[in-house]
Amino acid sequence: MTNQAKIKQPLLISYILLLCVTLGALLAAGALSAPVIFNSEAQFGEVVLSHFQEGLLMTAIFLKLNYLIHLTVIAVLLMELYRYKMFDRDTISLVAMIVAVFTGLLFTQYYTPDILAMQSKGAEATQSAAFDKIHFASELDFKLFALALLVLAVRNMQRGFAK
Repeated sequence: MTNQAKIKQPLLISYILLLCVTLGALLAAGALSAPVIFNSEAQFGEVVLSHFQEGLLMTAIFLKLNYLIHLTVIAVLLMELYRYKMFDRDTISLVAMIVAVFTGLLFTQYYTPDILAMQSKGAEATQSAAFDKIHFASELDFKLFALALLVLAVRNMQRGFAK
């Protein structure tokens, strides 16, 4: 095993691990936390939090998750461009990279600030059709980001360990 291979293998494993950790965090926030938080009355037996307050809690979770999304977007960009530069080219990974970078940044830099701005106007603003549209679009974007990470993780496992 060459020195370059000794460096590349741990880097690839770390990259795949970051993709999987981020994917797990996305699933935990979207599939595990959201249903519990938005049904808090089922946990307490009575209404303790308003829907607006539950939304604020979810936003707090996503604000923290945005840091991990930024880290992952940077890692995806660097790793996939490096592989491309080294002539380790794969069309599926290239498309998944573009989708991951675009949707990750769209979520953190567009949807999150928009939702925060609407929440700052109070509960009434979050009950509008405009908020519903933004929220729906952010959920779709979030799912596309997760799918792109899954594709990148699988493709990198196939490409990286097949050699």
